[in-house]
Amino acid sequence: MLGLPVFVVILVLVLLLGSAVRVLREYERGVIFRLGRLVGAKGPGLILLIPMIDRMVKVSLRVVAMDVPPQDVISRDNVTVKVNAVLYFQVMDAAKAVVAVENFLYATSQMSQTTLRSVLGQHELDELLSNREKINQKLQTIIDERTDPWGIKVAAVEVKDVDLPQDMQRAIAKQAEAERERRAKVIHAEGEFQAAGRLTEAAATMAKEPVAIQLRYLQTLAEISAEKNSTILFPVPIELLRGLVNRLQVGQSGKNPSGEEGGGSST
Repeated sequence: MLGLPVFVVILVLVLLLGSAVRVLREYERGVIFRLGRLVGAKGPGLILLIPMIDRMVKVSLRVVAMDVPPQDVISRDNVTVKVNAVLYFQVMDAAKAVVAVENFLYATSQMSQTTLRSVLGQHELDELLSNREKINQKLQTIIDERTDPWGIKVAAVEVKDVDLPQDMQRAIAKQAEAERERRAKVIHAEGEFQAAGRLTEAAATMAKEPVAIQLRYLQTLAEISAEKNSTILFPVPIELLRGLVNRLQVGQSGKNPSGEEGGGSST
């Protein structure tokens, strides 16, 4: 049976061995400090530390999706809105993320909030609503430049929601309705203009061929004759009856319209 001193020695050795061995995953890095001085970042895999001398800080290299809380922003045209966003970033240098800043997650969050208010305040409300992609790119560039000394790479910044006051929402709705009415009137006017041009061309063609006018009247009569539930008075042009009148006169007088007698010539 082992004595108490031997058991204590074995227990101490197990504890020392447990504190000296670390296993890091593929997406993790360990920043090693030896007696307070930076040794470097190690990993992934098996890491051996000197007990009671080395200290390791574990850092994840995966992309972090961080919500930026809603911020009260005053746009350039003096409209107060609430804007929130989401920030995607990744630690590229684990040693800088630990040494250069106390808490890189908190620091990145605060940096994104202040930058969001500053950048959006330089744009008008219409730009905030329509130029999201341009604003997102500008936010990503500025935040990435400011977090680069911390070893952090900002992959993207996306503005999620822009909350407007109720009176501003009503004003925008009226503006959109007026814009739709304007477009409808413009389209209607363009249609009328094109139709007028076609009618002008048709009138010019019919003026060259009087028979075409008569055929058009006959076609119109045929179309309205199908309506049996109403009485329609349709003026018949004199040109349509002129041929019939001439034939009746010829039949009564025995002469053609030129004044000559009808019938065949004598042989």
